[in-house]
Amino acid sequence: MEFLENKPLLIVALLWSLPWKGYALWKAAKKEDKWWFIPLLVVNTFGLLEIAYIFYFSEKTKTKKQIPNL
Repeated sequence: MEFLENKPLLIVALLWSLPWKGYALWKAAKKEDKWWFIPLLVVNTFGLLEIAYIFYFSEKTKTKKQIPNL
């Protein structure tokens, strides 16, 4: 348990990954993207998967334009 003995490193890792994870989970839930939500919740990649989702994968969806009724 040498990792737990290095508390400053643990604190830095938590302060880095927690905001990314929270924002990515919020964004996936808002978009009802359950196939991204589950890995984001379970897998801890210290923010890497979360950052990839936020800036790359979540922006790929196209919005449908509604045609106005005439």
